[in-house]
Amino acid sequence: MTNLAGAMSSEKPFAGRRIVVTRARKQAGGLAQRIEALGGEVIEFPTIEIQAPASFAELDRALQQITAYQWIIFTSVNSIEPFLERLKIAKKSLADLADVQVAAIGSETARRLDAAGITVAVVPSRFQAEGLVESLNGVELTGKRVLIPCAAKARDLLPETLRQRGAKVDVVEAYRTSAPAFDSREVRQRLERGEVDLVTFTSSSTVSNFVQLCGGNSLDSIVRGVAIASIGPITAKSIEELGGAVTVLARESTIDGLVDAMIEYFSAIKH
Repeated sequence: MTNLAGAMSSEKPFAGRRIVVTRARKQAGGLAQRIEALGGEVIEFPTIEIQAPASFAELDRALQQITAYQWIIFTSVNSIEPFLERLKIAKKSLADLADVQVAAIGSETARRLDAAGITVAVVPSRFQAEGLVESLNGVELTGKRVLIPCAAKARDLLPETLRQRGAKVDVVEAYRTSAPAFDSREVRQRLERGEVDLVTFTSSSTVSNFVQLCGGNSLDSIVRGVAIASIGPITAKSIEELGGAVTVLARESTIDGLVDAMIEYFSAIKH
């Protein structure tokens, strides 16, 4: 994919645009910086807080026997830091992963793993659970042990599909998400006054928590016709289920893909 954000940065395609970023504060920096570099104003509305699970017991038990697994699948960048921290606590190292194959749900997760010194064998072309399932279609999984460190209440599609193919899958909680304590009045007032051009959503949780924090019954009643950008089809489905309409959909489920789609949208409505 051509990186439109890089190619058009000198033109400031977001000049004069006011864009709500709903990502967790810890993760929002990359998207916010890109928006500002392209001339836009970032309106922060963190709708997700990344927290430690109630207990690391299940993850710790899995890491104590890490060499027994043939595959580890990371379905979010948020799993990486707790995985590495608990690996050290378990007195294990990356050397213990030498015979373990690693899959990552997308390019951002793969980059983070690579930076940590973990070699990624599989990255799907579609950055979602369905894409991972497709990417593993040619892999013999019968009797193989698979570890999936993920969020509480993660989607069941991936582990259920792998179990149907004969894998022994351990899904362990590495982190959880919650709606932070955030006063939404200023953002709601700006929406009501027509001072917002676009609201961005990067996960299903950002959508549901946005509605919850705004105290609305539906997404449309809150955004009042303001354009909505989704990082991918799973998030888009959540937007629609909560009464919203997706205006901008990233072709690639990454921050770069989201920014590129936003550039296309704003460039098109100038004419």
